[in-house]
Amino acid sequence: MAGYTLYGSEVSYFTGKARAYLRWRSVDFSEEQATQDVYRNIIMPNVGWPVIPVMKAPDGEIIQDTADIIAHVEAAEARTPPVRPETPLQRFVCELLHLYADEWLVIPAMHYRWTYNEDWAYGEFGALSAPDLSPDAQYELGKKNGARFKGALPVLGISQATIPGIEKSYEAFLAEFTAHLEQYPFVMGARPTLADFAFIGPLYAHLYRDPASGKLMKRLAPKVADWVERAHEGQRGDGTLPEGDTVPTTLRPILARQMREQLPSLQTINAMFADWVAQASPGERVPRALGDLEIDIEGHRETAKARSFQLWRLQAALDIYAGMDAETRERADALLDETGGEALKTFKLPARLKRENCRVVLA
Repeated sequence: MAGYTLYGSEVSYFTGKARAYLRWRSVDFSEEQATQDVYRNIIMPNVGWPVIPVMKAPDGEIIQDTADIIAHVEAAEARTPPVRPETPLQRFVCELLHLYADEWLVIPAMHYRWTYNEDWAYGEFGALSAPDLSPDAQYELGKKNGARFKGALPVLGISQATIPGIEKSYEAFLAEFTAHLEQYPFVMGARPTLADFAFIGPLYAHLYRDPASGKLMKRLAPKVADWVERAHEGQRGDGTLPEGDTVPTTLRPILARQMREQLPSLQTINAMFADWVAQASPGERVPRALGDLEIDIEGHRETAKARSFQLWRLQAALDIYAGMDAETRERADALLDETGGEALKTFKLPARLKRENCRVVLA
């Protein structure tokens, strides 16, 4: 039977996440560049819009979204250790960090790419789409194709008003992650988990690989750069996580940063979602943006779009929290209290979400 095929690119945020996972899982897979032909013949007919990565399973099924790709391979391969921690508190934290990496670290990742690496990125996009063109022609094509990605900066709240806060927060995150890596080789302990592959998304494709931001990472946080190299290559570690379902204390500053910066946005988005749910029907596609909100990063504020997909990622964490026994819930609550996440203890989505035909819809 043929192996898996990953359609993506080195320049893609989420392709790096899927690639690192597939390498770590040691499955038979090949990667094909998402050229114009791949978009035309595979991605658009099966997914409906231009997005990468997309994976073709050995039976021919097409899967989109990295969480779905990982879940599909985990179920199909049934290998050990599982990508998600087996104990509830560690699994809860892993999903919180998944949410943070996928939906909040995209802000510094996009800022550094399009503020400091723009011309380089155009060349990369052009070479990906049309590898046979000349470099000049690739640049022009890349400029055309890259326009929609650069156009996402206002959606994310990236502007001259927030750039100082974004850079301050990102450099502090690098210091916090460095302190963690001085004690543990991977995010949750001595082996990779979903949290590592989620962090690879922004930290490899944008913040390590792009020239200007890569130099910054290697200068300020060489241990983070070393982790990027190891995790992206699929290094397995020794297979252990901290005993007793404990969470490394060195993750608390990162979780506290997430709660300060991302949690207020999630609360606002959830209120907007409740208003939308009141008029919606089961199976209806959730709008990608539910309105406008204000983000605050290190005291720097800007208007951004209320991106609904964050609630889908959050639902996975809340489901784990809801299923905890009393003793685990008590430890989870203590961690949330310590990191400023008290609001998550009573956070309720007004309706459940699900994935259907590669889209998030009302369950």
